Amino acid sequence: MIGVFKRLKMWSPRPLKKTYDVVIIGAGVHGLATAYELARRGVRNIAVLERYYIGAGSSGRNTAIIRSNYRTPEGVAFYDQSVKIYEKMSVDLDMNVMFSQRGHLTFAHTEQAIAGLRVRAEINQLTGVDSRVIYPSEIARLAPAVDLSSRPRFPVLAALYHPPGGIIRHDAVVWAYARAASRLGVDIHPFTTVTGINHGGGVVTGVDTSRGAIGAGTVVNSTAGWASTIAAMVGLRLPIVSHPLQALVTEPLKPFLDPVLVSATLNVYVSQTDRGELVIGAEIDPYSSYSNRSTLPFMEASAAHVLELLPSISSVKVLRQWAGVCDMTPDYSPIMGFVPGLKGFVLDVGWGTYGFKAGPISGRCIAELIHTGVTPDLIKPFSITRFASGEMLGEKAAAAVSH
Repeated sequence: MIGVFKRLKMWSPRPLKKTYDVVIIGAGVHGLATAYELARRGVRNIAVLERYYIGAGSSGRNTAIIRSNYRTPEGVAFYDQSVKIYEKMSVDLDMNVMFSQRGHLTFAHTEQAIAGLRVRAEINQLTGVDSRVIYPSEIARLAPAVDLSSRPRFPVLAALYHPPGGIIRHDAVVWAYARAASRLGVDIHPFTTVTGINHGGGVVTGVDTSRGAIGAGTVVNSTAGWASTIAAMVGLRLPIVSHPLQALVTEPLKPFLDPVLVSATLNVYVSQTDRGELVIGAEIDPYSSYSNRSTLPFMEASAAHVLELLPSISSVKVLRQWAGVCDMTPDYSPIMGFVPGLKGFVLDVGWGTYGFKAGPISGRCIAELIHTGVTPDLIKPFSITRFASGEMLGEKAAAAVSH
């Protein structure tokens, strides 16, 4: 029986070495995807460090919605590549990640909102992404439980329909990447806290951890809500503010809701899992904090808002709540790439509420960047230098409550 359990281990524990070619801080989807993609390129001496268990941060505290119907051409192209990787992930990583492409509906409740959705639809279509504006008759066919009458305070007038969008099993994605990376020789070290980053003369040389010092040629910051605290270890101040993001789950129900429903006006989104639970969330909390505690005001507001869309679930019980910490940039777009003047330090941060969607393509691009020393075209717009040059991307229209 012991032999059976050994064979079933998802990843192999290994001793902590004194030196690695690449140290990745953060064992969520971004850090593990980067490690896997580096190992695929032949880099073997890699460590992924995580202060808690694998996937304990934002990767384990999100609602796992996947889509690519963003607002800027740069964002749409980037997230579309991630969706394509997710579509093949179960085969590529030899593990069922339960990606269910049920469609994604972003509602408009005013004429101005409809105009905004039309712009997004046009940008999506010009970049090859399946996305279009639909109206109540078609919404009723896709999501018959939605109240399309004039009764609600904000009646649904139209929606941006994105058929490739859907939901995925977040822990399955994390485990699949961890197992695949481990099989390629990556060292994964949970419960290993980074306490400092050694650098001098404009070069990063390693990290200090709760288990000792480690030398490294490259250090990657993939720590989501704690990105600023890690960056501060090298004297770098990031244009990031961390905010809590809350969600809740109801008791299981018979399947009745296929697409993901989103309303920026009502500040709510909802999807139904394969187990029948309703997952309900909103925008980030309006205050900065590193707290993972859920709150009663969030539950009250989210419940009231979701009932505007789905009045038939008024008697459904809430099972649990949780909160994660999101690293928000001023333009709601990530920061990716090398840091000018600091050799060996790589950023993969600023993902806000939308980082899980980008994990696969982010890992692939960051790995290419480290392996070749050349920034891939797909992530050039996300350089930290854009804040000094004023070349902001302005993704808030499609990346706030639009999970």
